[in-house]
Amino acid sequence: MVRPVALIFDVFGTLVDWRTSIARQVAAAFAAKGKSVDATGFADLWRAQYDPSMDPIRSGSRAYIALDHLHLESLATVLTAYKATSFFTASEQRDLARAWERLDPWPDSAAALLSLRQVALLAPCSNGSIALISRLSRHAAFQWDCVLGAQIAHNYKPHPSVYLASCAALGLPPEQVMMVACHNSDLAAAAALGLQTGFFPRGREHGPNQQFDLAARGDWTIVARDLADLSAILTKAP
Repeated sequence: MVRPVALIFDVFGTLVDWRTSIARQVAAAFAAKGKSVDATGFADLWRAQYDPSMDPIRSGSRAYIALDHLHLESLATVLTAYKATSFFTASEQRDLARAWERLDPWPDSAAALLSLRQVALLAPCSNGSIALISRLSRHAAFQWDCVLGAQIAHNYKPHPSVYLASCAALGLPPEQVMMVACHNSDLAAAAALGLQTGFFPRGREHGPNQQFDLAARGDWTIVARDLADLSAILTKAP
């Protein structure tokens, strides 16, 4: 393996613990209204709207709209399911939708990114908008060379345009860029376009009973134990 010139990262799940963070913020929002809620179930149902909300954009049947707005639309769906729409004003719903900007990092994420910045350009390649990822990165103390991903392509992963737009923005051919993710499907889409790929598991992204993405399911360039291990491998690469 020749060390890539740039690393582009999935963010939700790979670098941040969305499930615990969303559940915590949902619980606090309901408690402020004197209400209780299955906050983890709420977080899971909200996340379950993620791919369906993006599918019309991937298929071309809906014009691109930033994930911030899709999160707000999805929140309305979940509040309806929980019969809780009347608990929150429109302004409060907008603030709760911004919970995705306040996701806490996994304990190893920030330090590993700092280490990797010594050997490669770093950028997120997330479905999050530039605004969302910029604010999230400040919250999580992530340092990037730039913010790439869905918004510059006006599409959503795993559509090929998202990966290729990120490579083009860096001025690099795909073979000099590595997509890093804990999701095999993300890496499969990137590998099909000629990008290098780096995998490590986040076995509790979806909670203690997670049944998928626990191991590599492809011939990825690097398969690491965790993000620190991936950082060590890349730091030693020629």
